[in-house]
Amino acid sequence: MALLKSLSARKNDLSKPENQLQFLSNGIFKEGELPFFKDKIAKTDNYPLKPKKLEILQLNLGYMCNQVCSHCHVDAGPDRKEIMTKETMQQCLEVIKTTKAHTLDLTGGAPEMNPNFRWFVEEASKAGIKDFIVRSNLTIILANKKYHDLPEFFKKYNVHVVSSLPFYKKEKTDKQRGNGVFDKSIKALQMLNAVGYAQPETDLKLDLVYNPAGAFLPTNQQALEQDFKTALNEDFNIDFDNLFAITNLPISRFLEFLIASENYEDYMYALVEAYNPAAVESVMCTNTISVSWDGWLYDCDFNQMLELKVDSKVQHISDYNEDLLNNREIRISQHCYGCTAGAGSSCQGTVA
Repeated sequence: MALLKSLSARKNDLSKPENQLQFLSNGIFKEGELPFFKDKIAKTDNYPLKPKKLEILQLNLGYMCNQVCSHCHVDAGPDRKEIMTKETMQQCLEVIKTTKAHTLDLTGGAPEMNPNFRWFVEEASKAGIKDFIVRSNLTIILANKKYHDLPEFFKKYNVHVVSSLPFYKKEKTDKQRGNGVFDKSIKALQMLNAVGYAQPETDLKLDLVYNPAGAFLPTNQQALEQDFKTALNEDFNIDFDNLFAITNLPISRFLEFLIASENYEDYMYALVEAYNPAAVESVMCTNTISVSWDGWLYDCDFNQMLELKVDSKVQHISDYNEDLLNNREIRISQHCYGCTAGAGSSCQGTVA
């Protein structure tokens, strides 16, 4: 079963980013059992971590969501009221028109729940971004009649839909995301297929995101993709393009789960032992700028949740300067081990 309320609504200590960062810097790291992330990457000449060419502008349109998933690093849910205003969206549009980034990535919560979502998609589509992504939890399409036409809306603006599906079996998916989520997700995927997504005669892209349900790392992305494609096609006649395997980072509700299940130390050991220097070269913070619902700038979506703003004179979308941002140093902490374990992890899946 999924949680009924967010950490924020429960006033849990971990709802405060500073408490998460303090926890991640103490214990097995402070005692020297495991190396701090900055010391680990320093051994491979990757400290300080610096950005490369900006490719992705990721905008979080708000933390409101129709689901409350047990692993959610955003701590999203129906009780979260943080929503990007139209004024901040307008500032983002001005940046989109001039950015050198080729990908615009809209996320949440459920980005579709922002009341200005459709207006923003319409306006942003005029900017000529090469890859226009919306990250959907799928169930939002069936949550209310006003969302039922989202597949047609996405098609109209050639939106690249990246959708979350923890597993191709009902039990694991519902355990992580709540009862009934799997069946609704399957129906939503069929609706997307019906309007042309992931079909050979169109260029409408539909990708899935997998993340483990427990305290373990994802297995081989390519093998998982084949398993998903076979199972979803045979059982539900569903097609999709790519599967992205994402490692759960030890922050927010997943950190709460690790602590409550007494898996925190073992999980951190697993991440550190799976550290891959090759993955450091392509972690998403090196080619991404993440913008929060209130316009602040971060190196990545995870740093946004920990309120680690970019280390730059430019920290807000209203003062955006790409050249200055490209000269910053990327802010890191122990959660970064999640993006550098094994084949690496990013919003676009494995990186090494």
